[in-house]
Amino acid sequence: MRPVPNASVIHDLWAGTKIVTALAVSILLANLPGWGPIGLTGGLLAVGARLAHIPRGVLPTVPRWAWVVTVLGGLLSAAAGGAPYLDVGPTTVGLGGLLEVLRFAALTAVLLGLGGMVSWTTEVADVAPAVAVLGRPLRALRIPVDEWAVAIALAMRACPMLLDEFRILYAARRLRPKEFPPRSRRGRLRYYAVDLIDLLAAAITVALRRADEMGDAITARGGTGQLSAGVSRPRANDWVALSIVSAVCGAGVVCELFVLPTTMR
Repeated sequence: MRPVPNASVIHDLWAGTKIVTALAVSILLANLPGWGPIGLTGGLLAVGARLAHIPRGVLPTVPRWAWVVTVLGGLLSAAAGGAPYLDVGPTTVGLGGLLEVLRFAALTAVLLGLGGMVSWTTEVADVAPAVAVLGRPLRALRIPVDEWAVAIALAMRACPMLLDEFRILYAARRLRPKEFPPRSRRGRLRYYAVDLIDLLAAAITVALRRADEMGDAITARGGTGQLSAGVSRPRANDWVALSIVSAVCGAGVVCELFVLPTTMR
């Protein structure tokens, strides 16, 4: 939850609009994970990223081992074959496994990009009031909506801080003199166990210190109730954005249930 400091139409949207959009697209792709909905929502995501002026530098760096594992898993899945089939000379090759791998990769990219768009264009302080407004109908069922909104806001505020603290902790650990583990198996296991326990103890200590500092800051500003008490309402451009999202989701349903099955026949 570190917004990209740009001025755009997407940045000016209400936080609740982005949350509803992410929820609607997620529900659509969870129930109809076909090429039609993936393509339409992917196009919507690309247009939104273009309008928000999201640079390529905000994309996270994927470790090399993750690419290797992904490629190996994709090759193993692609080897399963299945319809449709492609005749290559005297050999018939099934492309079903490969298409499933590509569809899963596209689905993952759309969902991760959707979460990234919400993170890159939304201030953390705007999330809790938006969640409180969206959950207002649930108050009739005595559901603690305000407390949920506060918990979400605190989690979003704490994650970047803890990530920075863990990076500093890891860098300090790498600066320590290297110690070679014992040669015996039992000695190595004991060495790694003690090292892991020390690292976990340091991480817990850092998290507790950060939590204490955050608690003092929230108390000084009037308590947790102030996190969800801000004025948060949709505007005219939010209704336009929600209408576009509804049209895209409806087109995805029609495409998946009616257009593609008829074409495949």
